[in-house]
Amino acid sequence: MSERSRLRLADVIPVATIGLRTRPTRAALSVLGVAIGIAAMVAVLGVTRSSQAQVLADLDRLGTNLLTVASADPHGDREQQLPATAGTSVARTEGVLSASATAELGDVAVYRNDRMPRHGGGGIVTRATDTSLLTTLDASLLKGVFVAAQTGRYPVVVLGYQAATTLGVADVGPDTRILIGDYWYVVVGILRPVELAPEIDRAALIGVDTATTDFGYDGHPTRVYVRTETDRTTQVATMLSRAADPESPSRVQVSNPSDVLTARIAVSDATTSLFLGLGAVALLVGGIGIANVMVISVLERRGEVGLRRALGAARTHVAAQFVVESVLLGAVGGAVGVLLGAVVTVILAENRGWQPIVPQWSAAAGLAAAILVGTIAGLYPALRAARMAPTEALRTA
Repeated sequence: MSERSRLRLADVIPVATIGLRTRPTRAALSVLGVAIGIAAMVAVLGVTRSSQAQVLADLDRLGTNLLTVASADPHGDREQQLPATAGTSVARTEGVLSASATAELGDVAVYRNDRMPRHGGGGIVTRATDTSLLTTLDASLLKGVFVAAQTGRYPVVVLGYQAATTLGVADVGPDTRILIGDYWYVVVGILRPVELAPEIDRAALIGVDTATTDFGYDGHPTRVYVRTETDRTTQVATMLSRAADPESPSRVQVSNPSDVLTARIAVSDATTSLFLGLGAVALLVGGIGIANVMVISVLERRGEVGLRRALGAARTHVAAQFVVESVLLGAVGGAVGVLLGAVVTVILAENRGWQPIVPQWSAAAGLAAAILVGTIAGLYPALRAARMAPTEALRTA
């Protein structure tokens, strides 16, 4: 009789949801455990992909063909001098589109006015610069104009974004002046952030002529920015050390600032793996919680199991009842987790100005993982219920 009995899908769903409907609080807590794990995993993948997409967009916009040439000899925090001919020689190198030399004037501090204490300087560095720097860096101005050949002979300055923020300078013009060393300079421009040259963000940029007149600049640059033909960047990089300093090329360091952005992707991938591991642990804890709830449910419903077995339900029918209940817990937890993860991704991405990206495969994988965890968590309680003898179950109920 019991072997010939059949359990339709229309019957198993109402039977399997009895425990969920009669104990909603316990079911909700079980769902929450799975949802937290899935939400963590989906959010980590979503935020990581959103961040990486932004980095790749930055690389496309800024280009990977910017190189910097500087001294490889460490000497405190100051940049060391290159030969006076470095800028010109680098610019003549085959494959170079443009080159701009700058020089850090190490002993020249910058102040908002003459009432500021004469020490420190807020980390702002004075730099003598070529008039072509803006073009080479592919940078842009927030306000005003850049140092030009006509204005470079006069006491005018262009502030990097961070330098302007530190000094509290928000406008440009004849009435906006700052003190550089012992000389007053008119602020004629403020740069937007230069992501590939953060040292420019912290700089007060003045013309070579005024740097020579006011501060004794001797024409030796400390850093040369180089824009190359994109498909020849690697080849050009190998030639710049000798071009900058033919006598001691080993003292020259050539770097590609875009490598820093690329490294952020690698770091992001490593961090993603770590947080995915934590999310997997949370999911495992949620699965254990479901298994625990299902074991308790089997013990509480021994009378029901015994009665159904006595009326002809097969062992497989009883097992299916509890497996389906566990799968439903996992599926609901997975769906809630995917939704929470997507919401977290959108909020964090919007807050940082990124394009929110939630990979479809991550949502599908999260839901599948939750269902799998629910299935595995329900197997032992289901088998335990199926092995109950009807008479024993009814006697202990």
